[in-house]
Amino acid sequence: MKKALSLLLAGALSVGLLAGCGQTAPSSTASTGASTGTSTSGAAEANKTIDTLRIAFVPSREPDEIITATEPLKQLLTDELAKLGYDVGEVDITVGTSYEAVGEALSAGTADVGLIPGGTYVLYDDGCDVLLTATRDGLSIDSDNAKDWNDNAPTEPTTEQVTSYRALMIAGPSEKGKALAEKVNAGEALTWEDVSGVNWSVANSSSPAGYIYPSLWLQENFDKNITELPHAVQSDSYGSAFARLASGQVDVLCTYADARRDYEDEWTGEYGMTNSIWDDTAVIGVTPAIYNDTISVSKTSPIMDDDFKAALSEAFINIGNTEEGKEVIAIYSHNGYQPAQSSDYDSERAAQEMIQSLNSAG
Repeated sequence: MKKALSLLLAGALSVGLLAGCGQTAPSSTASTGASTGTSTSGAAEANKTIDTLRIAFVPSREPDEIITATEPLKQLLTDELAKLGYDVGEVDITVGTSYEAVGEALSAGTADVGLIPGGTYVLYDDGCDVLLTATRDGLSIDSDNAKDWNDNAPTEPTTEQVTSYRALMIAGPSEKGKALAEKVNAGEALTWEDVSGVNWSVANSSSPAGYIYPSLWLQENFDKNITELPHAVQSDSYGSAFARLASGQVDVLCTYADARRDYEDEWTGEYGMTNSIWDDTAVIGVTPAIYNDTISVSKTSPIMDDDFKAALSEAFINIGNTEEGKEVIAIYSHNGYQPAQSSDYDSERAAQEMIQSLNSAG
């Protein structure tokens, strides 16, 4: 079973941006030249008008933090789309109450663009199309062995751009968390009794790093899944999960591989810890690679024709190639974007099917 799961997931998944729907179809503004073939040679075709472009983000960070960090995206996107033939009156950015809420908004056409993980995309691909995959900085550690992550901490970024990442199971400074870390660092294999006897923080069921791949890790190592953990709570964001880990409310959390870099300052600031996050935490489990986040668009949006989707893709790629743009998309640990296709996420679909099967069996 372990070998089969490893082969199944070798291609890996997830993480994600969204694109969705708007209320107003693009309309051509009045032409500045004659409307016939006899128009002057210098006349340029007028831009099309989009009244409102609605972009939804998943709550993988604190909503207020996302809204603040992405505020410059409104003007960046407006400027880029204007160069590509579209005048956007307003860019409306919101953060969904859950990953599923964003997927549902795309399907319903109440969001035009969404930033969602691959796991969310495949659950809602009947209602949205994937445009782009995020790239991110690689990490100095990329090992299947949890002890390697602890021996070589802290994790540092590299200049290599990658389209996948790993999920980690991270133990905190509680007595039970330290006991798990000591066993892993001593080279001992964890047992089901070890992991089922502690308090876990997990994300919602469409989160690759916070739920799907940790569940597959449990299946591969203990022939169990995440629903069989007797002491698991769902956190609404990774920030709240790390706060719970710091306070000892939970002993282990499931997260993406570079999350401790993102919450290093909060650990000794907002969460009030004395030691660094690298001293207080340890990796106890590592998943196979997960394909990066998507930028996906609504299939039901009246503004999402092929021409506008092409312009939107080019605009996001251009933004990701600028320093100002990189600062904005860094909120999701993204460094840029490249064209994507639905088949890129076939491994994610296989993982989702397995999770659904496991949950049904459980």
